[in-house]
Amino acid sequence: MILTVTLNTALDITYHVPSLRPHTSHRVTEVTERPGGKGLNVARVLAALGHEVTVTGFVGGATGRALQDQLASVPGVMDALVPVTGPTRRTIAVVDTATGDTTQLNEPGPLVSSAEWRAFQDAYEDLLPAASAVALCGSLPPGVPVGAYAQLVRTARSASVPVLLDTSGEPLRRGVAARPDLVKPNTDELAELTGSHEPFQATRDARRRGAHTVVASLGPEGLLALNAEGHWRATPPAPVEGNPTGAGDSVVAGLLSGLVEGLAWPERLSRAVALSAASVLAPVAGEFDRSAYEELVNHVTVDLFQRQVETW
Repeated sequence: MILTVTLNTALDITYHVPSLRPHTSHRVTEVTERPGGKGLNVARVLAALGHEVTVTGFVGGATGRALQDQLASVPGVMDALVPVTGPTRRTIAVVDTATGDTTQLNEPGPLVSSAEWRAFQDAYEDLLPAASAVALCGSLPPGVPVGAYAQLVRTARSASVPVLLDTSGEPLRRGVAARPDLVKPNTDELAELTGSHEPFQATRDARRRGAHTVVASLGPEGLLALNAEGHWRATPPAPVEGNPTGAGDSVVAGLLSGLVEGLAWPERLSRAVALSAASVLAPVAGEFDRSAYEELVNHVTVDLFQRQVETW
């Protein structure tokens, strides 16, 4: 079982409009709702790949009930979400069908009390013994300590469970210092963490801060990966156009599935890049175009840089 943690779950609502223009009314041509938050998106992709997944995090209010009702219909995903008093947030994505551009509106999460945070930590510790890997994903809701992910990383490592961290800002900075097995920042998050806007240098700096492996998302240009085994660049065969929301979550799913299946790093990176591109072709986050994925995964280019990592 793979465990994904989404402390700030959401009900993702996607509107499609013919053309998005400010200061005007819009006629929505299509509406979709999905259980959301980064870890739930990761879980749906993992389940589609055939893995058993358990999701945990916080859920509350009428929006939370709607999220759990929809989650119950996702095959392969077990709901271990922890209830809170405050309402689960909504995220609104407005897709301009003329251009493919997406405008995202993210509500704040529920205010989590100290007692609710302690209840979550107890539930998390109970789930870890059955987990083959754990992903800690997304933002922190109000009330959760900024060092929460660092604490959850240490708990997973104490249980000998490999842990991937995918967050940003100060939670990422503190989480990296707790020495997760893998972090997956995008270029902006990497630059904020390290102060470097050069991706190769920034991945090295991030690894020196404590992460065993750093996989940096370069958007449509693929991935950079660095660990003690080597330094790789994984590139898709061609750019794809569509909705990029959730593409990074598919990268996490590819990396996690490759980890638990024991794939070599080039295969993990090929899978992650292909899933990311196939997700851009899907209408909503947490889904991917399977035929595109199966075609792309054999055409991702993975280059190994031969410099000795430990001398950098």
